[in-house]
Amino acid sequence: MRLFRWTEFVIPSSLNLRLNLKLLIEPVKPKKTRERIELGLHEALVNAVVHGNSNSPGKFIRIRRIITPNWLIWQIQDQGDGIKLSKRSFSLPSELEAENGRGLFLIQECFDDVRWSSKGNRLQIACRR
Repeated sequence: MRLFRWTEFVIPSSLNLRLNLKLLIEPVKPKKTRERIELGLHEALVNAVVHGNSNSPGKFIRIRRIITPNWLIWQIQDQGDGIKLSKRSFSLPSELEAENGRGLFLIQECFDDVRWSSKGNRLQIACRR
């Protein structure tokens, strides 16, 4: 019996995410958990496309899904320069009408564990099983 499984996905840097999200959340079974994970993953992927890869269609996003007995983990890596440590804020924007700034907050709320690579272009998000 294998204690963990991992699958790697390489997807185009595009905001057309519906089919990829479906594949990424396939092992998540409880509906309520599935909806929460889908929202958080969607935000993480949008950030990778828009902020990491600067909406460049020639770039890609690499995603590793790791399933362990206790955790579901996704590592999302874009081809950008990374987000600076000072910009990794998990709070809501102070202005309610702000067009940006909610994604990192939603990611933090949707997952039990959120970690960044030192460069800041790879995000690891995980939920307990």
